[in-house]
Amino acid sequence: MSDESVAGLGGGWESPEKEAPASAGEESPQETPASAGAESPREDPAGAGEESSQETVARAGEERLAEPAEERLEDRRSEPAPAEGERLLEIDHLKVLFPIKSGVVISRATGHVHAVDDVSFALHKGETLGIVGESGCGKTTLIRTLVRLIPSTGGSIRFRGDDITTAGHRQLAPIRREMQMVFQDPQASLNPRKRVSQIMATPLRKRGVARHEIEAESRRLFERVGLSPEHLNRYPHEFSGGQRQRIGIARALAMNPHLILLDEPVSALDVSIQAQVINLLGDLQQDLGLSYIFVAHDLSVVRHVSDRIVVMYLGKLMEISPAAELYSKPIHPYTSALLGAIPLPDPRENRARVRQLVTGEPPNPINPPSGCRFHARCPRASEICHTVEPPLTEYAGGHLAACHHPQHVTTEEIAAARRSAASPLSAGDHQATVAEPGS
Repeated sequence: MSDESVAGLGGGWESPEKEAPASAGEESPQETPASAGAESPREDPAGAGEESSQETVARAGEERLAEPAEERLEDRRSEPAPAEGERLLEIDHLKVLFPIKSGVVISRATGHVHAVDDVSFALHKGETLGIVGESGCGKTTLIRTLVRLIPSTGGSIRFRGDDITTAGHRQLAPIRREMQMVFQDPQASLNPRKRVSQIMATPLRKRGVARHEIEAESRRLFERVGLSPEHLNRYPHEFSGGQRQRIGIARALAMNPHLILLDEPVSALDVSIQAQVINLLGDLQQDLGLSYIFVAHDLSVVRHVSDRIVVMYLGKLMEISPAAELYSKPIHPYTSALLGAIPLPDPRENRARVRQLVTGEPPNPINPPSGCRFHARCPRASEICHTVEPPLTEYAGGHLAACHHPQHVTTEEIAAARRSAASPLSAGDHQATVAEPGS
């Protein structure tokens, strides 16, 4: 991958031999700084002591970051969701299949991994869209495909109305300045052979900042994310995990983007540091009018930052809902299982609640099951779930779910529901029913 592509996305190592664009070809997923399918969190031994240092909390504006996490997160969740307006990003029936090849002399594809399979949704300007699901469900592959780090197999991606699905390097260059990415592992996305000042200078140069203004702009961005500008000459390993993630956010902001895609930005951080980084992202969104796609496997984190939430399973969309309604009224059984995995702070309430348990492992993505992909683990599955793929059904309030036997809905709500245009092309026309399966 060319350095221009990586720097324009706010991630990856800048080559120490050259800092100018090297090629105009398409990006390969093997050349990205982290694995395209990486979903598992990584532990950060140094992150727990980040904010105890006077190097970060002594800066202006850190008083807001130092507020109690519960209070700040509750305030964020109570804010009204932005009204539907301009569509910033539109994804229609997107597919990403990874070929499985065999043979020594002649390599040929013997199968495909269905990483993302017929996914459709839209992101509105100023909105935070959360994407959740088990490890391996395709959420990281999805957002890497949106910024064209991974080529798509089918479907379309439109940014501000422009189709970028097969756009070349020249067409992508100005678009990537508006679409930035913060990677899951902050250490892997920073070049260990360069000082942070050099890492920050690369996107600033590509944005057109004059050479004599780069240092001042880097210092301003460091202050903006709660870091000390005096530490610009340090190497990445001299920072804690939370500080490295702030550097990744500052690098993404260097391009003045409209959309930032966050790939599990807090999964590798200590819990107290997670709250501070989430609060920082909320402040930046309010001040700069940013839109976010926030990928995580922890629904308790996504709950506090998202306006809408997308639930994925084995490359498919299971449910799309406003954040508050998803937690109070989950329609798909898989969503209920995910919510049941969230521990409650009160141990007595945690023991007393009735959880909807899901047994077994996800099916093989190379040979996904027919019908509903969740039917092998679903406690409500019936015969039709094994043979007919459910369409995305739109209920009141913009709540969508792909389930033949939805829960927490009445017969009247089902009668008023309609098939969504975002339904997979392979989905059937079967009408959902409230009746308990197996009867």
